[in-house]
Amino acid sequence: MNSARCLIVGPSWVGDMIMAQSLYRRLREQHPGIIIDVLAPAWSGGILARMPEVRRVIASPFAHGRFDWTGRHALARRLCAEKYDLAIVLPNSWKSALTPYFAGVAQRRGYLGEMRYGLLNDIRRLDKGAMPRLVQRYAALATQPGAGSAQTEAPSPCLQVNADSRRRILAKLELALDHPVLILCPGAEYGPAKRWPEAHYAELARAKRAEGWQIWLLGSEKDRVVTEAINRHSGNVCIDLAGRTTLEQVVDLMACARAVVSNDSGLMHVAAAVDVPVIALYGSSDPAYTPPLSDKAHIARLGLECSPCFQRECPLGHRNCLEHLPVTQVLTLLPAL
Repeated sequence: MNSARCLIVGPSWVGDMIMAQSLYRRLREQHPGIIIDVLAPAWSGGILARMPEVRRVIASPFAHGRFDWTGRHALARRLCAEKYDLAIVLPNSWKSALTPYFAGVAQRRGYLGEMRYGLLNDIRRLDKGAMPRLVQRYAALATQPGAGSAQTEAPSPCLQVNADSRRRILAKLELALDHPVLILCPGAEYGPAKRWPEAHYAELARAKRAEGWQIWLLGSEKDRVVTEAINRHSGNVCIDLAGRTTLEQVVDLMACARAVVSNDSGLMHVAAAVDVPVIALYGSSDPAYTPPLSDKAHIARLGLECSPCFQRECPLGHRNCLEHLPVTQVLTLLPAL
């Protein structure tokens, strides 16, 4: 297996893609010579480029949720030339297992998911009690059939920071590191039920700016409405970088931070994977399932009876799990100057 060629069908969310590195690291621990390619959405290329375990990224042409039987056949024909020995399918959907099946990969491994009998020939039964964390479930797929109980302690993701790229993006954005940096990540693509209120972020920004910190707001173009509102409410004390960086550049910028405060989002996992202190804000989601994987991370949550609900919108219409999470609780977790 040391010289095996492995195709990973990657997940579709930023945070899940980062947690999948635990699988790649486990595979490399067990088989140092293994070649790992990842079939994943094009946006993930920048993140995967910072994972030394990955040889190359194969950009998936399929939009999230799109079936495209013909397109999957065509992609599989191209992949046949790679002669993969093993495919590991991380999403649970039926369609995500089609390409390795069509490509004739000899061993096709994954959890049963959507009754994928035949599409997968190395089907694992998920024991949620033994592996409550998603990262454990990913890493367990590194084990060979019949290897016994899966190892549940997964190696943490660790993204590489590029010093030259960091210098370039700091210069391009005219950013200086003469004051400690607090990065705020107020977005959450999954939905508003995971977002700490804009007013709370603004209050936090004002408090830390008064202590001499500089405040950077990070996010995608979709987060611009939120970051602009936070900056406005804070009295424009923030530097709004939302939509001005690539995901790969975010990796380098995160490494500049003294601390990061983030909703449960992909950027939270980026911060944890570059080993900076992270305050992770949880409301509708569960830190027992997808926590920030770092010993420098702290969880801020209320743990209301209705939480976690895992809904995109609060089904009760109030979002008290985050609305009532006070700024003072977050401030106490931040490192002092």
